[in-house]
Amino acid sequence: MGGPEELIRGAVSYFDARLGGVPVLRKTLHYVFPDHWSFMLGEIALYCFVVLVGTGIYLTLFFDASYAHEVYRGSYAPLRGTEVTKAFGSTMQISYETKAGLLIRQAHHWAANLFLVAIVLHLLRIFFTGAFRRPRDVNAAVGVTMLALALLEGYAGYSLPDDLLSGMGLAIGYSVLLSVPVIGAWLGALVWGGAFPGGDEFVSRLYIAHVLLLPIAIALLVTIHLAIIVRQKHTQFPGRGKTERNVVGTRLWPAYALRSTSLLLAVVAVVFLLGGLVQINPIWLWGPYHTYAATNGAQPDWYLGWLIGGLRLMPPLEIHVFGYTLVPNPFFGGMLFPLVVFTLLYAWPAIERRITGDDARHELLDRPRDVAWRTALVAAFFTWVAVIFVAGSADQISVHFQIPYGQQVWFFRIAALAAPVLVYLVTRRVCAELRSRNSRPPRGAVVRRTPAGGFERIER
Repeated sequence: MGGPEELIRGAVSYFDARLGGVPVLRKTLHYVFPDHWSFMLGEIALYCFVVLVGTGIYLTLFFDASYAHEVYRGSYAPLRGTEVTKAFGSTMQISYETKAGLLIRQAHHWAANLFLVAIVLHLLRIFFTGAFRRPRDVNAAVGVTMLALALLEGYAGYSLPDDLLSGMGLAIGYSVLLSVPVIGAWLGALVWGGAFPGGDEFVSRLYIAHVLLLPIAIALLVTIHLAIIVRQKHTQFPGRGKTERNVVGTRLWPAYALRSTSLLLAVVAVVFLLGGLVQINPIWLWGPYHTYAATNGAQPDWYLGWLIGGLRLMPPLEIHVFGYTLVPNPFFGGMLFPLVVFTLLYAWPAIERRITGDDARHELLDRPRDVAWRTALVAAFFTWVAVIFVAGSADQISVHFQIPYGQQVWFFRIAALAAPVLVYLVTRRVCAELRSRNSRPPRGAVVRRTPAGGFERIER
């Protein structure tokens, strides 16, 4: 019997003789990854998606996507005897009676949150460093689309259990869809299969979208995203030996593969630690949804806070034509605002090319300080969305800090206009200062090692 190396060599020779794949395999194993921590943000998003798929398959085995009513007779005493839907009842059964059900359900929810965090941070790195420039503008659009689908997937996921939180979220979504000019009523009837709250037809559509259609779409985008990266190779920050025509870093095998596997295990560990130790979305506290129940203090997941903030900050503006409400108020905060945000994300590569006239191919990244105007604009744009995001928690701020809700609305309206301008000016100033420090020789003494092995002090 030969050793492991001989077995591997024999297996490779066997498949190469039949499939001829050794050159491709060798090229793949020699692929070089840049050595910078920020490139791992995309990998964290990928591994969170892997956890989502795995835990989602487990939950699918026990969830009943039905709005048919039943009496809850499970182990959670405060709700025993309450009329609930099968969707809510099966979620309670997963949480309290299915082996590892609560752990898997909470890990699934935490993985969704971390998935979106990683995507947002990854996109910020791309926009701050100019990684969206030619030839990677198409891949940047793929990433933005992935963010949009991930938001929709998260919304569909927490809307399924039919608790008070998900019911209120669906009510808001239905109202926003109705606000689309001219065709809103038809869109609402098409998606919900009738009037809100809909029935089994709607929850079946929502379920299929969450467990099948959207995951397949996201997986396809991930595949396209990775294929484009492999074809174009990674970008890298400028440095010694780094040019527009090479990539300096770590080869895929064995070093980067082991590093990436460690990151995968770390992500899985963190997600399951959070799922086991930190409570999230306790639907037994929210209770089942009824159309007459307005609120219980529950908030949507954080990634929808910016949309809630947009709805809350929009002044009472509507457009009427001949006594007919052409554009209802929820359209501006619920539809127009996210449309503007994503349009700017998609269009920014073309906008920057138009501003700079730069249509050249770029393999090296920019340090954010070196392109101050872009860094300042991206920071201002992020601040604009972040202020509106914080405004989505105005009711909780009012409850916990006793700040009147009306005063908060006016404060956030003003801040949404003033804060981006202030951040833009401060960011440009900071970038200019950092650049000037790099261009000046350091002051004071410098310690240098001598050829004899000692050290000497040189005054500047």
